Amino acid sequence: DPEVAAKKKAEREAKKAAKAAEKARKEAAKAAAKAAEAARKLALTTQPDPEDPLRDQYGDPPMVQSRERTGRVWTSVRDLDTTLSDAQVLVRARVHAVRGKGKSAFVVLRQQTATVQAVLFVDDETVSKQMVKYACNIPKESIVDVGGIIKVTDTPVESCSQSAVELHVTEIRCISRSAALPFELVDACRSEQEVKEANERGEILPVVSQDTRLDNRVIDLRTPANQAIFRIQSAVCQLFREALLSKDFVEIHTPKMLSGASEGGAAVFHVDYMGRPACLAQSPQFYKQMAICGDLTRVFEIGSVFRAEDSNTHRHLTEFIGLDMEMAIFESYHEVLDVLDHLFVYMFRGLQSRFSKELSVISQQYPFKPLQYLPETLRITFAEGIQMLQDAGHAVDPLEDLNTEMERTLGRLVKEKYNTDFYILHKFPLGIRPFYTMPDPEDDRYSASFDVFIRGEEIISGAQRIHDADLLRERAEKYGIPIDQVQSYLDAFKCGAYPHGGAGVGLERVVMLFCGLNNIRKTSMFPRDPRRLAP
Repeated sequence: DPEVAAKKKAEREAKKAAKAAEKARKEAAKAAAKAAEAARKLALTTQPDPEDPLRDQYGDPPMVQSRERTGRVWTSVRDLDTTLSDAQVLVRARVHAVRGKGKSAFVVLRQQTATVQAVLFVDDETVSKQMVKYACNIPKESIVDVGGIIKVTDTPVESCSQSAVELHVTEIRCISRSAALPFELVDACRSEQEVKEANERGEILPVVSQDTRLDNRVIDLRTPANQAIFRIQSAVCQLFREALLSKDFVEIHTPKMLSGASEGGAAVFHVDYMGRPACLAQSPQFYKQMAICGDLTRVFEIGSVFRAEDSNTHRHLTEFIGLDMEMAIFESYHEVLDVLDHLFVYMFRGLQSRFSKELSVISQQYPFKPLQYLPETLRITFAEGIQMLQDAGHAVDPLEDLNTEMERTLGRLVKEKYNTDFYILHKFPLGIRPFYTMPDPEDDRYSASFDVFIRGEEIISGAQRIHDADLLRERAEKYGIPIDQVQSYLDAFKCGAYPHGGAGVGLERVVMLFCGLNNIRKTSMFPRDPRRLAP
């Protein structure tokens, strides 16, 4: 009977649906119970014991959401010293390390490059057992507010920068808890010497590879050495500005999207600009010179530079920060060298006198010898440099550029002869310089150009520029540069142009070499190279 069959089918489907609903209800109840248990366990580690008389002295507070301003004052960890003995302070810092021992806990707090030891001892008046347990369960790298009394230690706390004092905790609250870390900060802070000495004792210490560091750069940046490196980078920019502003330079800001390459050649990143071909600036070169022609006779810029070079070396990036300067000259490119001489001696002295603490922090993980430089920077011609190499037995072409190995070799020879890590090599062969470089009037094989070196590696390239429109066009055509792509640049020199020259400095390379580091990726916050486009 069709009617009976339909009824039985409906009953089967109803039972099936009821069974599925019951299964879903049980699964939901199970999930809810699991979530409740997780919340209960979390509360045990994040909230105070309600039976604890000191429950108001610890526990995770509500999320900071700009609800109020209490007037509380936080003290910087770097300011914690013996002058604050017995003072009540409040600090906000990261948990660098935690160690529980019976009725006590030792928490190392870290704030940028400074660390201090915070201690909790159960006395049931200011610290309870539950409070110690709470502190011991705070994950490393979490951010905490810690209040307490500064006490001068009987013996220095060697593991902390604020070694003469410790913080006796009276309250502790976790502001932001850290998830599981990709690596331990203590492993990322080790020097190669520490690892080597451990190996000699038969102990294997974990190390963090460069790729792992860069893949997790936000965590890696927290190490004291990296904190110091990027403060030194900031200082270089600050000192660069101070030195040039004192010489009547004006800071400018130029476009980074161009219709044609600014250096010539194929090493440019091509982009689509509203349906038209364009490229990213290889330097602010054109615009610096155009500014000179616009009667801003001394200019500088700090900005991004892009080079599409497939160079996977320790010193090349596809994007870096350029420190560029350009100035009108009266007679010679040596006027530019005079300014650069003043600029870098001022910078080196400023780093050593005003940022010695940061340099010391860097040297703890990456030991380096202080830079040797002369009060008046050494200048030697390219031909003289070639002669030094040849006299030392090296076969080098007098009209070809120096490769990395020969640059380093010449740097060693200069150091041996003149006792300086910093020098200027000038009057380079014309054929290896950009099209806008002024030829040497006495020998057309050479040019009015220069490079500057630190520890045997080039940091600056510069020259007197061609300021004559006809000669500039001739040189562009000789280099195979399409005139229509640089026409606006050429036009800038048609209505009277000051003789001028300038230079470009790689910020990351300056910091790398001044600090004796072995890879430029250490001095680029989020480096871009042929293989890396993230994070």
